[in-house]
Amino acid sequence: MREVGINASARRHGIEDGDIRHAITHAVFSDDIDPEPPVRRLHLGPDRAGNMLEVVTLHFDDGGVLAIHAMRMTKQYWRLLEGHGNG
Repeated sequence: MREVGINASARRHGIEDGDIRHAITHAVFSDDIDPEPPVRRLHLGPDRAGNMLEVVTLHFDDGGVLAIHAMRMTKQYWRLLEGHGNG
């Protein structure tokens, strides 16, 4: 994947760019939530301190990737991680 661009909207909740990129790179779960171009994808992964984040990216036909949303992972997404743990 190319370098991920960070839209100002992704910084709205105070998540740093490095943490956004880390969560995407080390995502435990990623799936398309809107397949229409540009594809919108949800990533659930840890920031650099191990706190789980939810990050939404847009994937463009030219290979570009842009993060448009990032925040601490909300309760509604924990169910998607069932079976992905070490326990």
